[in-house]
Amino acid sequence: MAPDHHTEDGNHQTEPELSDGLKTFGAVLKALREAAGLTQEELATEVRYSAAYVAKFEQGKRFPPADLPTRAEGPLGDTAGKVLAAAAKTLRRKAGLASWFLQWAGIEQEAISLYAYECRTVPGLLQPEGYIRAVFERRLPSVSEAKLEQEVAARLERQQLIMQKPDTTFSFVIEEAVLERRLGGPSITVGVIDHLLNTGQRPNVDIQIMPLRREDHAGANGQMYLAESPQHEWYGYVEGHRSSALITAPGDVSVLQQRYGKLRSQALDWRATVNLLEQTRGAI
Repeated sequence: MAPDHHTEDGNHQTEPELSDGLKTFGAVLKALREAAGLTQEELATEVRYSAAYVAKFEQGKRFPPADLPTRAEGPLGDTAGKVLAAAAKTLRRKAGLASWFLQWAGIEQEAISLYAYECRTVPGLLQPEGYIRAVFERRLPSVSEAKLEQEVAARLERQQLIMQKPDTTFSFVIEEAVLERRLGGPSITVGVIDHLLNTGQRPNVDIQIMPLRREDHAGANGQMYLAESPQHEWYGYVEGHRSSALITAPGDVSVLQQRYGKLRSQALDWRATVNLLEQTRGAI
């Protein structure tokens, strides 16, 4: 799975902090709405979210989208938008990352090259919100709504890397079977394909699909991640059920690099990948 980075069940130090932050943000939003003399339904119309979503924002049950403060400036005023933006920044989104993922997350933040091969799910950096929720909602054991929101927020925050680091090279090889599975249903899969097509247009992002039928295939050992540090040191990362391994020994990292290089040569190039994605989308 794309580094899964769920929060450990035994990690009790993070969820209350984010939950409190969400409740504080919700209280601020509610106070500003009431000061403007608006109902939840009226504000929902103005910010173009459903009334149910606005209610969840105010109750601290859903992480606020990044554009909510900007959308709120119209009905609530410029000052209110700035207040909401400041309140949103206080939320600790990394609280949703699993303890075993944190070391890799730090390497990932500093990397100048990031490579990923995925055969189980769409890589975490490329998952639209609908797909993230489909993955988390089907996980066992299930978690509370607050914890789910915490984990969704952490993954969305981590995805900002692609936009925030235009000088970092991102390369992804994804098995076609991941899309054929249609996790979450047809509409979720369409959203994934559209997101891949859009993200793949960025000059620093290379997305390749590994076709279902490929007699020569270097990925038999499963998913892998590689990162190059600013000091040009390479690290590998692999993940299993509620566990992971950070690979630092140069010889072992070299093995992953060789395999990843072979996978890229075996996968479809970007033009062929775009054609396959468009065909798959049209068949859904």
